[in-house]
Amino acid sequence: MTEAPRPETGIRIPDDLSGITAEQYRASMRHYPSGVTIVTLNSATGPVGFTATSFASLSLDPPLISFNIADTSSSLAALTAAQSVVIHFLGEHQRHLAQRFARTAAHRFGDPALWSALDTGEPVLHGTPLWLRTTIEQLVPIGDHTLVVGRVVKVHDDTEEEPPTVPLLYYKGRYYRPTPLADDVD
Repeated sequence: MTEAPRPETGIRIPDDLSGITAEQYRASMRHYPSGVTIVTLNSATGPVGFTATSFASLSLDPPLISFNIADTSSSLAALTAAQSVVIHFLGEHQRHLAQRFARTAAHRFGDPALWSALDTGEPVLHGTPLWLRTTIEQLVPIGDHTLVVGRVVKVHDDTEEEPPTVPLLYYKGRYYRPTPLADDVD
């Protein structure tokens, strides 16, 4: 039996995988959609926050989550000193917040109408349908990022409100909203 020829894709796969460039890797990761979160925390100099699309659920028992932060992030020093953070799962109506927190740190908390502080000090963004307060369990330096493992200690869930909130997604450098597919028919 002969193997069918593979179609030409224009993508070159190196024989030595260590030869993958940062640009090749970044371009491939743009094809993986992700939910958009904002991580906020309180620091000695005031509120800190950043957009993170690397959020993942790790464990049900105990309830653990993770996200990554770049070693070049202006928020890294505050995060490594923090004991807890709030992770906001953004709705499509909050694209402006995702963009605001992906830019320069100086303007992220500039509008006091957008947020308030919990009794524990962490900033919470108004209108966020779902957020988790987590204690930081572990910081793991990996490559050019730090992996943060957190234990969920509080869940705030307004996802049953009407009209329902649609989550904000990030794909190929743009923001999207999910749309349901037709039901599968057997």
